[in-house]
Amino acid sequence: MQVFSELRLPNGSVLPNRLAKAAMEENMADADQAPSDDLIRLYQRWAEGGVGLMITGNVMIDRRAMTGPGGVVLEQGASLERFRRWASAARAHGGQIWMQLNHPGRQMPAALGQPTLAPSALAMDLGKFSAEFALPRAMTEAEIAEVIERFVRSAMLAQQAGFNGVQIHAAHGYLLSQFLSPLANRRSDGWGGSIAGRARLLIEVVKAVRLAVSAEFAVAVKLNSADFQRGGFSAEDARAVVEMLNPLGIDLLELSGGSYEAPAMMGLARDDRTLAREAYFLEFAQQLAQVAAMPLMVTGGIRRLPVVEQVLASGVALAGMATALAIAPDLPRRWRDYPAEHPQLRPVTWQDKVMASAAHMAMVKHQLRRLSRGKRSAPDVSPLYALIAQQLTGKLQNRRYRQRMRQLGAAA
Repeated sequence: MQVFSELRLPNGSVLPNRLAKAAMEENMADADQAPSDDLIRLYQRWAEGGVGLMITGNVMIDRRAMTGPGGVVLEQGASLERFRRWASAARAHGGQIWMQLNHPGRQMPAALGQPTLAPSALAMDLGKFSAEFALPRAMTEAEIAEVIERFVRSAMLAQQAGFNGVQIHAAHGYLLSQFLSPLANRRSDGWGGSIAGRARLLIEVVKAVRLAVSAEFAVAVKLNSADFQRGGFSAEDARAVVEMLNPLGIDLLELSGGSYEAPAMMGLARDDRTLAREAYFLEFAQQLAQVAAMPLMVTGGIRRLPVVEQVLASGVALAGMATALAIAPDLPRRWRDYPAEHPQLRPVTWQDKVMASAAHMAMVKHQLRRLSRGKRSAPDVSPLYALIAQQLTGKLQNRRYRQRMRQLGAAA
């Protein structure tokens, strides 16, 4: 069965199968924003479950720029031993682990109390929830250069810690994705305008990271196939970016879609009537496969083995799963004996898409917390309960984060 066949990557390393644990925002950092014991146990469970590749949740390149208060940060080597433990646990059963590197740009909660940077000074449009995110300041040339340097530094530290590679996050409306979007990027200098200008930051980051790490260390990119906003980053833009990435020696391109403003990555614009709708970015991937020189990975709603087989039969090299592995961390091993297994969360039927997206994310995080403590998942958890619990946890984490940043500022 192709699902359990090896995949040789362009850098020469081999993945034991075609199943990947896609990134989820675990929010399980310790007080120093390093990997906690809970986070390390969580990845140990996925490693034991037989997945071929694990891509971490957001690891931030700057502690001043966070997607959430409980995020892991890798910007200097002080806590590198914690990262070594994380990588060792994930690699213990033959799979690989890649660190996802990210900067939130304007998608940083205002409750964190930090200045917000973005390509342009344009606020998030989330209707009644827009105030949850501060108006950003347009980045200077020096700040853009610093971001490139930080991606490089974090990638080099990830290699030192024993990770097999890094994934540069340029999707889901975060900073690199904001530069790609004509809606978020209104710059008139060399970092905006045409798709070549809007893609410049991503291309410069990839070039610099590839040059700084060893040839056998994987460098991957996560890219939106589209952001599903009128006038935004389009499928045509995505095709152009893939052609720009082709000569840069990346080892994998993961395709997803959406942003906080249009949360397609949560699957809220799909239904479950057909297998094709379950892998809801597959159609875009098939189009981009015509021009992509690197292996492709598709993530988005996959939870059934026949869908994985459909994805792989289309020419995509890897099937990425997130929610399914939050419910059943040993799903790859289960599928060998029980191919009909298809874990799923209780559906969120709320009309408000922003709230429904938040509830879905809270339900996933509820599963991750349980798994990290050695418990079984609870896929029938109430969306309202999970959301309220997550909001309370978030408020506590926000307070601790602000206190920590004040202490660091006082010590500087």
